[in-house]
Amino acid sequence: MAYAKSAVSSQQIIDAAIRVLARQGYARTSLLEIAKEAGMSKGALHYHYPTKEALIHAVLETACNVVQARTVQAWSPSDNPFEALRKSLEELWATRAERTDEALVVADLIALSLYDEALRPKLAEFYELGAHQIRDYLEENLVSLGLEPRISLDLLPRIVIGLLDGLVMQAFVDPDAFSADEVVDAVQTIAISIFAGGSGP
Repeated sequence: MAYAKSAVSSQQIIDAAIRVLARQGYARTSLLEIAKEAGMSKGALHYHYPTKEALIHAVLETACNVVQARTVQAWSPSDNPFEALRKSLEELWATRAERTDEALVVADLIALSLYDEALRPKLAEFYELGAHQIRDYLEENLVSLGLEPRISLDLLPRIVIGLLDGLVMQAFVDPDAFSADEVVDAVQTIAISIFAGGSGP
């Protein structure tokens, strides 16, 4: 049986897949479950995405874009760069810690990428863009104040992201280990201390 692509939106399938994957994870999700969530037959889903892998790559791109779009909004200009940095870190933490469907899918697929090399390029692009945003902000706001980084400005954003990602995984398994304010305070202090003369506000 042939299906017209106009009859069922690819985005509808992706949105359904994100909901199911966020609930169950990749390993426990079948195309049939995604098709049911999207309100269509498995055959109709297959017409858009012949394999689970093809769908997962589309899902990953969408989920990364959603998380990234929220992150972009965090980097807002301010007369007080230290205050703006804190607000940005708060949003970067919230984006991870609130366990939105998209964030859960990205986290699950990061774990899966340990075994699936095909997922790595998109995830690497996701991290690269995030690091680039942080680097630009630090360069424009802290370096402009005359603060000199003690380490490469290419590495510092990776350290910030690594701290946030590592801590949020700990928060998933031990929600009472620390508060959001403690995380933001610590990451901001570490980031600023890497700049010579950077004592914060």
